[in-house]
Amino acid sequence: MEIGDILNVLFRWIHIVAGILWIGQLYWFNWVNAPLGGVLDGDTKKKVIPEMIPRSLYFFRFAALWTFIFGILLLGLVFYHGGLMFEQGADGWGVASIVMVAVVFLIFRLYDVVAGTSLGKNLLAMGAIGIVAIMVIEYLMINWAGFSYRAYNIHIGVMFGTIMVANVWMRIWPAQKKIIPAVKEGTPPDAALVAQAAQRSRHNTYLSVPLVYTMINAHTVVPGSDSWLILPLVVLLGWGAVTLIYGKSTKVKGF
Repeated sequence: MEIGDILNVLFRWIHIVAGILWIGQLYWFNWVNAPLGGVLDGDTKKKVIPEMIPRSLYFFRFAALWTFIFGILLLGLVFYHGGLMFEQGADGWGVASIVMVAVVFLIFRLYDVVAGTSLGKNLLAMGAIGIVAIMVIEYLMINWAGFSYRAYNIHIGVMFGTIMVANVWMRIWPAQKKIIPAVKEGTPPDAALVAQAAQRSRHNTYLSVPLVYTMINAHTVVPGSDSWLILPLVVLLGWGAVTLIYGKSTKVKGF
């Protein structure tokens, strides 16, 4: 067994375990903790939230970070070093492919601007903008940059993951560092910070389901799935499933 094979297994193992911890807590925050917070009185919140949420956020944010780091290491090892980036006969690395990889890692800046506008407060509008952006980026990856089937699947997933980890560290965690002390002191937290943290956490939840698909489908080619229209359809199906679970989460009651 070569060193590359050992690193592949090790990186993948850490990436998956950290991802389970991260995404599991993301779903807990959105589908369990958020509805629970609505039925707690002020005194209970002052006692419970300052003790429970910082502990949860510690594992949440560092699991996000390690998932991202080892995902990038895997990307480099399997695709950039492993030669899986381009279709046979494609030109390989050039301006187009470098631009599209840059888009994957820098698009958070554009997303962040849009999310901060009135459009960002409308989930349907944000979803419409998102699906159009995904289709354009995927089309350019295939037809301009020459990405292989596996490469464009995983790079769309990396794009989702980059937005998600940036949301955790740049928007959710900084907001919570101000919200939690306010709750502990019994004073109303900044409504704008509460809304921002909730918005970005919800966006991450929607992104997480198609992200998992791209991770799986980068390794398993489903017949007919090489059409560039399949991935946007899968994204929409994933978002529909998330919407149904959100609806269910508000109806589940305690004893």
